[in-house]
Order: sequence, then C-alpha cells, then structure tokens
Amino acid sequence: VGKIVKAWPHPESEKLFCEEIDLGEDAPRQIASGLRAFYKTEELEGRRVVVLCNLKARKLVGFPSHGMVLCASNADHTAVECMEPPEDAAIGQRIMFEGFEGEPEPENKIAKKKIFEKLAPDLKTDANGMCVWKGAVSKPAIKASKGMPDAQVS
Repeated sequence: VGKIVKAWPHPESEKLFCEEIDLGEDAPRQIASGLRAFYKTEELEGRRVVVLCNLKARKLVGFPSHGMVLCASNADHTAVECMEPPEDAAIGQRIMFEGFEGEPEPENKIAKKKIFEKLAPDLKTDANGMCVWKGAVSKPAIKASKGMPDAQVS
C-alpha cells in the first residue's frame, strides 16, 4: 500500500507519468506508470494505491522505475482504474490473497522465473470490482477505484 506524493508528466513520453510513492520505506520509490490518458496529475497526487514492489528496477524511456502501480483495465484498454486499498490500510502494508500468504519472492527470482507473467492472467476484478486471484479475495480487500467489474489487473 502506497501513497503518491508527487507525480509529473514524463518529459519524453506522452503516455507515462513519473511518480514518487511513499511505501513506508526510507525514501519514496520512483515509478513510471502509463496513466496519462486516464488521469490528471492532481488526481494522482495524494492518491492511495497498490504497488507491486518486488519487480526489478528498469528504465522506462530513461526514467528509473522500481515497481508497478496496479490498475484494472477493460479488454481493449480504453478504460483504466487504479486499484485502491481500504482507507484503514497502513502505508507499506502488504496485500496477500486468502490461502496464499507467505513471504514475497525476491526481485531476481521474479524476473528470472517470469513469475508475474505466470500469475497475471488470473489477477482480475470480480463483478463488484474487488481484486481476486484465482478466485481468492485480497487481504485487505482492494478494489478498482470506480468499481470496474470483470477486468484484468496489472
């Protein structure tokens, strides 16, 4: 669970925002997100979001991005909604799925074994816009910001 403390348009990409996200770590994490077609800067700053943190850092159009803001999207990717944690979720709190609790895999294993690519097809929203993985509900329960039903989450 994180909070976007600063967001700005990427100077070299019409699709990307650059963000600094407070995840309860020593310093805000820098992440680039392809959200410019769907959000304004002021809609992102101060927003509580769900971040996939154990991805290997990579440069997106020259910007070092270390994580991914999870969003729901429709099939043709014309609508995108940030996944939101409940209001009482603490900054830095981990999200897990019922029956799949445990320690996160390290960055190098996620990339090497393509773990996210294997998990992603089953990460969705249900009919109420709540995030589920293989039918298991997230703990704490996270949802698409406007309740987008039956959408892919990535």
